[in-house]
Amino acid sequence: NALLERKGAPTALVTTAGFEDVLVIGRQPRRDLYDILITRPEPLVADNLRLGVQERTLPDGSIEKKLDSSELTRLVGKLRSTRVKSIAVSLLYSFANQTHEKRIEAALKSLGLPISLSSEILPEYREYERTSTTTINAYLSTVMSQYLERLEADLSDTPLRVMQSNGGVAKASMSMAAPVRTILSGPAGGVVGAFFVARESGYPKIITFDMGGTSTDVALCDGEIRVTNESQLDGMPIGVPMMDIHTVGAGGGSIAGLDAGGALRVGPESSGADPGPVCYGKGESLTVTDANVLLGRLLPKFFLGGSMPLTVERIPAVVDRLDWTNAWRNRQRLAQGIIDVVNNNMEHAIRLISIERGHDLRDFTLVCFGGAGALHAATLAGNLGIPRVVVPPHPGALSALGLLLADSRKDYSRTLLGMSRLTESKIRKALSGLHRKGIDELKQEGFKRIQIKKMDFLDVRYKGQSYELTIPFSEDWNGEFHRAHKRRYGHSNSESPVEVVSARTMLVGETPKPGIKKASRRAHRPRPVDSVRVWFRNSWSKTRVFDRAMLRYGHVISGPAIVGEYSSTTLVPPDHRCEVDKFQNLVLTKKR
Repeated sequence: NALLERKGAPTALVTTAGFEDVLVIGRQPRRDLYDILITRPEPLVADNLRLGVQERTLPDGSIEKKLDSSELTRLVGKLRSTRVKSIAVSLLYSFANQTHEKRIEAALKSLGLPISLSSEILPEYREYERTSTTTINAYLSTVMSQYLERLEADLSDTPLRVMQSNGGVAKASMSMAAPVRTILSGPAGGVVGAFFVARESGYPKIITFDMGGTSTDVALCDGEIRVTNESQLDGMPIGVPMMDIHTVGAGGGSIAGLDAGGALRVGPESSGADPGPVCYGKGESLTVTDANVLLGRLLPKFFLGGSMPLTVERIPAVVDRLDWTNAWRNRQRLAQGIIDVVNNNMEHAIRLISIERGHDLRDFTLVCFGGAGALHAATLAGNLGIPRVVVPPHPGALSALGLLLADSRKDYSRTLLGMSRLTESKIRKALSGLHRKGIDELKQEGFKRIQIKKMDFLDVRYKGQSYELTIPFSEDWNGEFHRAHKRRYGHSNSESPVEVVSARTMLVGETPKPGIKKASRRAHRPRPVDSVRVWFRNSWSKTRVFDRAMLRYGHVISGPAIVGEYSSTTLVPPDHRCEVDKFQNLVLTKKR
């Protein structure tokens, strides 16, 4: 949030002279090719705070132009006259030799400010991505440090770990030094929780679907949680390992409106929690939550266990004041239109991470969580051809479960591109150095050697290509690259020479995991607690309402039905059935 809202610390960037504007220049590709009104995000560092120093390191690590002491004196004097609170240092080819960055760090320590070095944050080639990642880290370091220091003080002797974007946890001190690694920590917790529950329940290949109040996060787990090194946030590249999560501005609080052509649109603007949707009592903008209330799908008696009353009577007046009903004939058709549009937005997000990457959705299970997800999941799965939906117990709190389940994880990398006569022994030697660093850090956190697992990867590409694929390092890594290229792009060429760009390793300090208890089967039929009218497509349908707390293993519910609980509501459409499995998950499938 601090990054998106630009509430980080005033930051300075120190770089090689002549490269001060790399954050502004960026890359050539346009994000929206045909949008003539597109604007690029403003850089996190102002023009006058991007400072160049006369020095030059070459790609092989040799020094062409030494860093002069007078340059350091001039740099310290310049920064002392500013009001910056944090400093990022990103010199050209510092990943090959960090000598100059270390000299700058030593000279700037007298300022008493946090300093982020690119050779430590992201020691990889591609100066734009490395500089962007290092700058983001510096921009967030003060905010995160102040917050975590206060939290640690309040917790006294209780050890504090912080979720990372890669799906692991790290000591609070590590998160203060590298806050850029925590940017997607919230969604990452949900994916960890969903993957654990799904794997224990017998569903190793899943699409996670986390729909909250302002956005929806989706991720594909093909037997494992996927991590990428090519993320972007608000147009800014982030090169550290992050879960491969795609986010769209579609949530319960997404605001519905008409575009310039009179077409219905939903999101990405959100009403937030305050004022919130109309039914919360203060909002004046119609939202997805209000549409679900209008259609009879969200019941006030189950919303937060009835502790937060919904002012349902406010919604019709707001709808009529917007004067949309002439075009949509009645309120229910308008509400259904809002649901259709937001579902379409979320379908596109799921297609992006699956079908467009060569995956067959018929092989996956949709695991939904978050407060709003279970109201939309069955419809999404039906439209996309996903055979089943799993709604875990307490779906609104699944991200918290993920935090408790997460292992301690360390990711390290080293660029090998440019090494003369790169051999497999040199690759193993580079990886061995990364292993020693990670094992030492995990041992300092209290893990024994037997608790530490390591996995090695290589970034590989065909010679002449600009971007690479990350593959597991094995004896057949060359063949694995060709297969991965075929799977991702639809073609490969085993005759073409390949080159290794970077070596990566992931070290995991494993923590104990709880087991999920299996329930005993109940023979009696589930009993509804109520019956309400719910709008499905073009008419009202009499719909039974069930309290999830009263459902047991073996219970089967034929749609249409609503299953209510404290943190979420599950909608079972007329063409679906819902079965409670032995792990107390709700499993929704289409009727035969």
